[in-house]
Amino acid sequence: MNRFDVIKRPLDTEKLDRMRDRENKFAFEIDMRASKTEVKQAVEALFKVKVTGVKTAIVRGKHRRIGRSEGMRPNWKKAIVTLKEGDAISIFEGK
Repeated sequence: MNRFDVIKRPLDTEKLDRMRDRENKFAFEIDMRASKTEVKQAVEALFKVKVTGVKTAIVRGKHRRIGRSEGMRPNWKKAIVTLKEGDAISIFEGK
């Protein structure tokens, strides 16, 4: 899998802000087929940082209603990446 296809977008929430500041962890939405080693290689190649750990989770889609019709949002996969002490990803520093 191409490293540009592995990472779909960065995730940014208040909880992840605290994780970034305290534990040097960054989160991304990733492709459902991506493995931990592919995520590690993609983050290291794209952002020029050293990754020390990767945790992945499948986020289940929520039930949604629009009027009388019901449906579900699709499932998606996220990765929480721990970086070496002193490393940071520049797209998150603009805050």
